[in-house]
Amino acid sequence: MKVNKIMTVKLLLSLVIVLGFATSCSKKSSTKNASTATGWKINDKKGGFQFASNFKKQATGPGLVMVEGGTFTMGKVQDDVMHDWNNTPNQQHVQSFYMDETEVTNIMYMEYLDWLKRVFPPEQENYKNIYEGASPDTLVWRNRLGYNETMTNNYLRHPAYANYPVVGVNWIQAVEFSKWRTDRVNESTLETQGYLKKDAKVLDVKAEAVFSTETYLNAPTKAFGGDEKIVLKGPRNSKSKPVKTKGTKENPSTETAAKNVYAQRTSGLILPEYRLPTEAEWEYAAAADVGQREYNIYKGQKKYPWSGSYTRSGKRQVRGDQLANFKQGKGDYGGIAGWSDDGADITNSVKSYPPNDFGLYDMAGNVAEWVADVYRPIVDDEASDFNYFRGNVYTKNKIGDDGKVELVTSESQKFDTLSNGRIMARNFPGQITQVPVDEKETYLRQNFDKSDERNYRDGDKQSTRYFDFGSSEEEDAKSKDKHKMYDSPQHNVTVDSLGKMIRKYDKSNKRTTLINDDVRVYKGGSWRDRAYWLDPAQRRYFPQDMATDYIGFRCAMSRVGAKADKKKRARN
Repeated sequence: MKVNKIMTVKLLLSLVIVLGFATSCSKKSSTKNASTATGWKINDKKGGFQFASNFKKQATGPGLVMVEGGTFTMGKVQDDVMHDWNNTPNQQHVQSFYMDETEVTNIMYMEYLDWLKRVFPPEQENYKNIYEGASPDTLVWRNRLGYNETMTNNYLRHPAYANYPVVGVNWIQAVEFSKWRTDRVNESTLETQGYLKKDAKVLDVKAEAVFSTETYLNAPTKAFGGDEKIVLKGPRNSKSKPVKTKGTKENPSTETAAKNVYAQRTSGLILPEYRLPTEAEWEYAAAADVGQREYNIYKGQKKYPWSGSYTRSGKRQVRGDQLANFKQGKGDYGGIAGWSDDGADITNSVKSYPPNDFGLYDMAGNVAEWVADVYRPIVDDEASDFNYFRGNVYTKNKIGDDGKVELVTSESQKFDTLSNGRIMARNFPGQITQVPVDEKETYLRQNFDKSDERNYRDGDKQSTRYFDFGSSEEEDAKSKDKHKMYDSPQHNVTVDSLGKMIRKYDKSNKRTTLINDDVRVYKGGSWRDRAYWLDPAQRRYFPQDMATDYIGFRCAMSRVGAKADKKKRARN
């Protein structure tokens, strides 16, 4: 009997423990999605606050490689043989970001052109300048004393050059490609997740019905021309179904539609925009000093994107092979035919040479690359040493008389005539119309004071050549133009009443510089450059509306969330 009593007590205790554990689990599970601010349930099917509580980390977009941010010395490594002193060393910190593994290739850019041609047929009068404005300038290959017609006719479109970096693209075209790529990647993601009709991006797309990421986020009912058959209310086979309430005799049951049926930023599905990297990001990624890190210091500064002071490999199996594609001397663009040349006369197929320590290919040689920055001779590290960038032009969504965002239409679409006469689309139908920020955003702010900040601390009144300290007189436009810091040529293109383009060259012999707010930095050596320009710190500039046969580009994307995916631990 005594044994039985003991067994009974043990059994009861076990039951109490099990029930207690079950109760605690029940409480834990019930509070899993509860707000720590209010205790309310998050993601309740009946409505209320909806949030992607299961979000883990940002997805890596197509073609991108993660570059963990950090501090580095931005600026020259080699002697300043040009004596221009425009890349003096300064300490900068760059946030983590993503960058294209390779330069944008011909086949990638051809996909963009094909989409434009299908959606905005160039044979239609109101769209005729869209495709042509985005097309690379194939005439960049021509040379007065050289036979390059083969590249002029074949380099962009022939499959033999499919994986070669695209050239003949100006800075503005590179920016527009990046915007287009953002929309296509997010469009594909939302289709996969069931927020957009399957294959609509191919079968249903047209000029009046295209997908724009910002339009979808701000006015989802207007995306794809407002077609509800394409822009779906919630993902397919999801739990976003109408909610039924229990009814009584007095109050019959009701059915309410599920809330938050469109993807939002809080969904965690929309990727940040593809864009050109900043100069600081590009240089940091190219140098890849992480490959020679010793605890919290770098063991010296790299001369090239690879370790060492030479352009040839020291590895046993490939000793003597060139590590990049560049001009090795006068009349020597690749070396002697056969063993150990650099394998290219002009550009080369991407991934033909080893990657750097971030896994990025061709950060030296092949083609130089556009970056986002407006060029100035000095990097103003006194004003900013975090995510440095010169070129901010802040805009906002235009709000119509109905209080809603205003979309671009084929009638309101704007085109810009560049200084070289090329006509390019400023925006596309289906996008949100942008206007400069005004006093509503700038009033009493300390961090920015106007829409266009390209001239900040350089070219403003205080830094003009004729600055009169303490003068309060307002200058007219003509005086401002006369007194501005950079006196560059001002070529002009106008169209007369008959539609004829008139090109006016600035032939003044009083111009003192080529620098203005429309010249952009390009980085890295190219197939046309000597080894001196392979140094990631070297910087040059070129007009943003002009193209060459040696400048290409690659895209970057900001990282949201944690600096790195993995937790840091002791080296040993």
